[in-house]
Amino acid sequence: MSSIRLPAAPEMGDPLAVTPSQALATALAHRRSSSAASLSAPGPNAEELRDILTLACRAPDHGKLEPWRFIVLSGDAKVRFAEEVRRLASSQADPAKAEGALIKLTAPPLAVVVVSSPKPAKIPEWEQHLSAGAVCTLLLLAAQAFGFGANWITDWYGYAPEVQALLGLEPQESVAGFIYIGSAKEAPLERVRPKVDRLIFAWNS
Repeated sequence: MSSIRLPAAPEMGDPLAVTPSQALATALAHRRSSSAASLSAPGPNAEELRDILTLACRAPDHGKLEPWRFIVLSGDAKVRFAEEVRRLASSQADPAKAEGALIKLTAPPLAVVVVSSPKPAKIPEWEQHLSAGAVCTLLLLAAQAFGFGANWITDWYGYAPEVQALLGLEPQESVAGFIYIGSAKEAPLERVRPKVDRLIFAWNS
């Protein structure tokens, strides 16, 4: 069990100081997804997972709509879900490839399906989907803060209507990502990163 403990939640209207944090800068500079296939037990326990999801819920949410929700896959239920998805692999364009992709689903001990669930509101639906993506990112960082490896994946089963029905999604909902969490059997290696100077443009009228 992790030694990480969340501080008491701030009350509505509490001032939240904006201060420099070397620890946060270092964590962001070293953020790296673990291979889903390398994730094994133990994963977070119920208390740790609740804390991780609590942190993920601090994602920007324009309009305070909470246009997302979580479906947790673990234990025997996760095994049954994977079996149902495996049966659907044969109907894909490349059944062998679809079957092979399921190692990402079966290896990790825990999966959190982040469901993008836009609400009727003046906030554009696109922005609500972006908020669900922000939740996925914070979930990765929160898992890392608790000492777990994590990976954000959709793959074919994230888009298959049959899997969406299996998950119980509503017509307006979609899968923002399967976030796989577990103990990393090996440290992920750094990969090529964007050259940020190529991506910065100064606007001039």
